[in-house]
This record gives sequence, C-alpha cells and structure tokens, in this order.
Amino acid sequence: QVQLVESGGGLVQPGGSLRLSCAVSGIDFANYSLGWYRQAPGKERDMVARALGNGNTIYADFVKGRFTISKDSVKKMGYLQMNNLHPEDTAVYYCKFAGPYWGQGTQVTVSS
Repeated sequence: QVQLVESGGGLVQPGGSLRLSCAVSGIDFANYSLGWYRQAPGKERDMVARALGNGNTIYADFVKGRFTISKDSVKKMGYLQMNNLHPEDTAVYYCKFAGPYWGQGTQVTVSS
C-alpha cells in the first residue's frame, strides 16, 4: 500500500520560510518523479515543483528563485524548501509521487 505523508506546514509571516516534507512508503522510490502541488480556496490545483526521475527539476514561474525541491532516495523523502513566502503562497500543499499517488496535504498560511 503506497502512502505519502506531508508535514511541515504552518503559519508564517511574509518573507519567512518553511520546509515541507513528504514521506513515501510502500513503493520503490528510485527513478520516479516527485512533485509538489498547491490548491488555494476556490482555485485549481497547480504544479509548484517537480523533481524528475532523471534528476531534473521543474518549477512554476511563480516560485522560481524562492522554492527548492529535493529528494532523498535513501530516506524515501521529498522536500520543498520555501523561502521569501508571500501571502499568495497560502494554500494546501500536496505531495505527488510516481504519477497517481497523492498525500493528504498540509496547510501553509502566510500572513502577518
């Protein structure tokens, strides 16, 4: 049974940082892509960043230079380091792995 569990969300002031984690279990981790997506209230779910199986990374324009995605194949973990957060980054952030698998989401709120 494949499970993805996100953690690390919370309330942060504008300009602050958070690091999201995604623990993957029940599936071979190597060579698969891992992505972070977000969904704000009333909006569609958007891709934030993806770490592909070949090591390449893809970022949405709205996070380039602020967010960094990474994977640890030994620990079977994915990460999203988020710096210089803006209020418009407020959303539920989801981890997606190997195509069909999603985590339950973690809330990120950026507010003063």
